[in-house]
Amino acid sequence: MLDVKVQTLLTVSETRNFTKAAEMLSLTQPAVSHHISQLEKDLDAKIFVRGKGELHLTPQGEVVLKYARRMKAMDNRMRTAIRTADRCPSKLRIGITHTAESNLITEVLAKYSSKNSGVSITIITDTINNLYTMLESYELDLAIVEGRPMGRNLNSLMLDTDTLVCVMSNNNILASRQMVTLSELKQQKMILRLPTSATRILFESHLESIGESISGFDVILEVDSIAAIKDLIRKDLGVSILARSACMDELKKGKITALPIENLSMIREVNIVYPRDFNHSEILHELLGIYRETARSR
Repeated sequence: MLDVKVQTLLTVSETRNFTKAAEMLSLTQPAVSHHISQLEKDLDAKIFVRGKGELHLTPQGEVVLKYARRMKAMDNRMRTAIRTADRCPSKLRIGITHTAESNLITEVLAKYSSKNSGVSITIITDTINNLYTMLESYELDLAIVEGRPMGRNLNSLMLDTDTLVCVMSNNNILASRQMVTLSELKQQKMILRLPTSATRILFESHLESIGESISGFDVILEVDSIAAIKDLIRKDLGVSILARSACMDELKKGKITALPIENLSMIREVNIVYPRDFNHSEILHELLGIYRETARSR
């Protein structure tokens, strides 16, 4: 049911060339140009401008493309829902955060797919806000994130709780302590997640709640990759604030040390988040069961 002009727009935006888009769509180049012209006329908006050798989206074109992608996602979701109206879907697109990527979530999803023959899962890793946006536009079926989707048209099911801790090399002078004080932490070189990450936001919000600020700490590096942060920590190049669940393998093997921070009890929920019209509750409950079983085995 997706309008052919919308599919043409999506292809042209990918190739940035009418001739290449025509080849991909098995259309003539004039037909592709006509589809774009018709869209521009219908929407009273200029979508593309010609640059050196390729097309470029206008600001209005960026808006049109965003909604065209949502229309494509909705069309795909409708077709999948029709095919699976009387059974579980065979394909799932599940979003996870970088923190979830580093704990047992991927193992749980692999076990679910292995247990349910014929089910294929695509995992998309992104920031929480981007995952929420993809859920609302039906580009994702589910997302596994830290916290709850406050103020959004989404439901959630709690999987677990997690705690943020101060993570450091075993050779760090503080590694033998039972906990770290804020004054001690201020003397350390810190390697933190990006300011947009849920981990960083939670850490900073707890600091602010007790009258502290991140500006009072020696942040030498901001890194998106949790794996990279843990590698730098093992090399004793700094300390970090990470979710305990993201460090479990290293902690069990004695590769790093994790300590609580005095006066900061940074506990948060880990939730499965899904659109309110998601009608396969059996998937949610099975994922929850596999998660709990996997967590117990660890």
